[in-house]
Order: sequence, then C-alpha cells, then structure tokens
Amino acid sequence: MRTQAPLESVTIRAMNMMTLQDILYTQGFGTRRVCAGLVQQGFVAVAGVPCTDPAMEFVADGLRFSVQGVLWEYHEKAYLMLHKPAGYECSQKPSTYPSIYTLLPAPIRQRGGGAAAGVQAVGRLDQDTTGLLLLSDDGKFIHRMSSPKHHVPKVYEVTAKHAVDDKQIQKLLVGVVLDDDPKPVRAAACAQTSDLQLSLTLTEGKYHQVKRMIAAVGNRVEGLHRARIGALALPTDLKPGEWRWLTAQDLASISAKS
Repeated sequence: MRTQAPLESVTIRAMNMMTLQDILYTQGFGTRRVCAGLVQQGFVAVAGVPCTDPAMEFVADGLRFSVQGVLWEYHEKAYLMLHKPAGYECSQKPSTYPSIYTLLPAPIRQRGGGAAAGVQAVGRLDQDTTGLLLLSDDGKFIHRMSSPKHHVPKVYEVTAKHAVDDKQIQKLLVGVVLDDDPKPVRAAACAQTSDLQLSLTLTEGKYHQVKRMIAAVGNRVEGLHRARIGALALPTDLKPGEWRWLTAQDLASISAKS
C-alpha cells in the first residue's frame, strides 16, 4: 500500500521548486525574457547538462548551474564580504571615486530585479578606508547589523599622524563628545599596537566616527582599516577588491560579540 506523503512536506517541496527561468531571474541574470533567451540558446547548464527549456523545474535550494561557462549556486538571499580597497565610494551613485558595486559581477548587482535590485552595503566605509565590508539583499539583516541597538562590535586598525599616548586611549574609552551629539561616544575597546597605531572597537556607526573621535583627543587619522565585524575577521587571502559569499559559519561569527 502506498503511503501518502504528509501535506506539509509536499508543500515544502513545492515551495522549493522553481522554473529555470525564474531561478536565473532571481539571481540577477536579467529580465525573465532575457533569462528565457539564455536558456533557449543553450547558454545554461545544470550538473553539466545543457538545458533549453526555460520552464523546466528544479529544487532551487543549493542548485549549482552554469551560465555561459561560469559556475553559480542558487542563493535565496545574498550575504557577501568584500575587501574594500582605497579609492572607492560605498554608493550606487558615487560623486568622485568609482563605486564599490563595480567590483561585483553584474548578476550580484541585479539580483531580484525591480527598483531595489541587487545587494546593498551594510553601513559605509569612507573612500580612503579599507577593509571588511558586508553586502546583502536581506533588509532585515542589513538593519540588524547596522542598528546600534544590537551592539555589533567592529574593529578598526588606526594609523595616527602623531604618537598615541595613554591619555588619548583613556579618553577614547571613557568617551568623547562629538560636535553634533552632546552624549559622549566611547570605544568598546582600545589598545595601542605601535607608536602610531591602535586597535579601536566600536559598537555603533556615526558619520566619520573614528576620524572624529581621534580628532577629539588631539590626534589625526592617517590610515584606517576595518579588520573585523563581530568575530568575523577579514580573511588574509582575500585581496583588496575581491569578494566572496559568506558561509553559515561566517554569519554566526558576525553575530558573536568579541
């Protein structure tokens, strides 16, 4: 006697099934018409086998496919890390320097279609600041990582113009007043690493915050690099301008407080 699968499991499987055309569309390969054309012209393969029917259905989760010879994996939501180089703006419409989004492949920039297509930077780094930058198309994730209420620690390596002393470090730890906010802003942690360098941990992100805090204690930032977010450190093998998908372990690390 054949046993009928529980309705819930059937529903879950059905929800995960998508046409190849829709898979390509959600992953940023163009309009549905363009995606259908890619398939019909034989530019798309699944498990190494060319597919020419845009309506063919697949379980989307974890699906690996290639488009014009480039291998991709389906991601319902995008979570990326980028090693931001100097000389790039964290803006879709940069004013002076090139945009960080030009460092990403076109499908990443066009994910989902519509007016709010593509990934967005989680917070911003100044054009001359380097280091770890997160990007996502998950609005809830972006809000959670950006909101000061969640106190996600971010570690910066600061190079100062003048020698750093204990008095400056203590002021940063106790709190300094910035010109637009009467409430003191303090570092969650601060340690000197050399005469001109220190490691500074913040749990909120105000405009030019590191530079203004250093200026408030009588010094000046000459170089700024974000090395870590939560317990997630910028990988040593990720070169400036390179990006990669975040793993489940990476996502767990981001939420871990140091």
